[in-house]
Amino acid sequence: MLKLTAIFYIIIAPTLAGICALVPLSMSGTLDFDPTFFVSFVIAGAVLALPVSWFVAKRISAAVSKKGPRAVV
Repeated sequence: MLKLTAIFYIIIAPTLAGICALVPLSMSGTLDFDPTFFVSFVIAGAVLALPVSWFVAKRISAAVSKKGPRAVV
């Protein structure tokens, strides 16, 4: 499942990092730009992508297994 998680991380991490990069730009605007604030939000999005990609890989792995999808407890 680690390989599947890595594949989904390649897709999910840039997406969440891009979404999180828009937050400081929309909060302060482009005229009052703080690079450390921007980079911290991008890193937070990339770190947030780790559990998200693991959860997606777990659900898809369960869906294609012989047991079928299991309820999330």
